[in-house]
Amino acid sequence: MKKQRKSGIDTREKLLKVASEVFADKSYHNATIAEICEKAEANMAAVNYHFNDKETLYREAWRYAFAESIKAYPPDGGVSDNVSPEERLRGQITALLHRIADENNKEFHISQKEFVNPTGFLDEVIHKELKPMHDRTEVVVRELLGPYASHSDVQFCVISIVNQCFNPIVAKRKKTIEDRRAINGPPGIDDINAFCDHVVQFSLAGLAAIRAEREKKHKKRKA
Repeated sequence: MKKQRKSGIDTREKLLKVASEVFADKSYHNATIAEICEKAEANMAAVNYHFNDKETLYREAWRYAFAESIKAYPPDGGVSDNVSPEERLRGQITALLHRIADENNKEFHISQKEFVNPTGFLDEVIHKELKPMHDRTEVVVRELLGPYASHSDVQFCVISIVNQCFNPIVAKRKKTIEDRRAINGPPGIDDINAFCDHVVQFSLAGLAAIRAEREKKHKKRKA
């Protein structure tokens, strides 16, 4: 009985691993259960048993890929909650950049294909899994902006920081896919660690400037 249970777990794990690779490579629409089963050395009955249908397998494959990427690059970057907000932000930015720059990150590939050709199947699961990371960044940004910053200030700053991480990596992947044929267009990033330092420095300077401006306005109102 134990061997059967372990065999079932192994089959499910292998199906998730292979499915994440196939969906990342071909997208939901172009991937087939037959191809996934063949590569996973499993039969269609195993997919039906563990996932019921392709849509559920798609969701669970994204979750699996996301869990693997988070395991490799913890959202806090290995930085303790007890250190300064500046160091916590550095840890979060470093983890995010390395996670999305990793070519083996199937979760990111699947998400990109979902963005280009949406199914809507991942909307809820992506929101659920990414929200804790977004909330973590909001907390540290709020701390850095100080008590007089508005909710909009916090939201806009979080968006700005995250977009600094995503845009150049996406540009680099696009150029890689197109064999760098395009002469014009946004450049990619080759030195991730140097770019991490830049994003941290740029973000902290921007946050400090906004904080100073909000504190100045607060003092004027009280005068």
